[in-house]
Amino acid sequence: MSHNPFRGARRTVSGLATALLALAGPLAASPLTAAAATGTGQVSTVTYTTAEQTAALSYWTPARMKQVSRAVDLGPTGPLSKPWTGKAVPSIGRLFFVDSRGQDTWCTASAVTSENHSVIMTAAHCARLGSSPVNTYSDIVFVPGYTKGKTPYGRYAVKATKTPRSWAEDTVNDIAAMVVATPAYGQRLTDAVGAQAIAFGRPAGARVTAFGYPATTPQRGEELLYCAGTSQRAPEGEWRVLCDLGGGASGGPWLADFDSATGKGTVVSVNSHGAGDGGSPMYGPMLDNTAQAVYDAAQHG
Repeated sequence: MSHNPFRGARRTVSGLATALLALAGPLAASPLTAAAATGTGQVSTVTYTTAEQTAALSYWTPARMKQVSRAVDLGPTGPLSKPWTGKAVPSIGRLFFVDSRGQDTWCTASAVTSENHSVIMTAAHCARLGSSPVNTYSDIVFVPGYTKGKTPYGRYAVKATKTPRSWAEDTVNDIAAMVVATPAYGQRLTDAVGAQAIAFGRPAGARVTAFGYPATTPQRGEELLYCAGTSQRAPEGEWRVLCDLGGGASGGPWLADFDSATGKGTVVSVNSHGAGDGGSPMYGPMLDNTAQAVYDAAQHG
């Protein structure tokens, strides 16, 4: 996935969560500092002005997207990760941004049902650094249905990110909801690309399909990959599933009840971290009351 959730003494995180950050070159200037960060109750919010949204869209040209893909090679794609060759799933896409170190990088995100038709779900470490409230990310752009340099549904600038305060302060609850801006003369996100359902409080044990854009070879983030398996309860409020999606897949949805004929399912978690080698488990947060607060803050935003 994109980068290290920096869970400190609680867990040594590697592979999925760390590799992309470690290997992505400093391809951009330092992040913008004008974004407004606030916190209310359980949720921390970062907002981006219209000018910052416009700058993000100008920054993430097709050429730059290809450049960041070429800059990272995490080794061979694992045996459990397969290219998605079924019906197109335009609600899943790449999430490009500049991190707190000024590095170009990416995660994965998915559009979900929401009152404002403009919410995507991803991992909190794709929005801001954990245990560091001031280190938020900039130039965030969601590209639904991205494949091999093509952006068939356009690009959507992120105008607000919502993460648990527990993530910003203590690196707990690796879940984020983001609100995207509607392009000029365009449709709201889920009106254009559809949406995945989302559910909170479900128990582990369901079969899930996890999607992402890992930086492994030969795809290098240019194709959507997936793993499928049965979710299991894990410590510290997480689930795990046998999957070897690599760095860049962070934030990709875990879809229960996934129907390959329609490309639809229900988001029950997102890719958070894992070892990234063949057969090793991947972890994702349970979507609990905190996750629902984050989602609600975004869908009413």
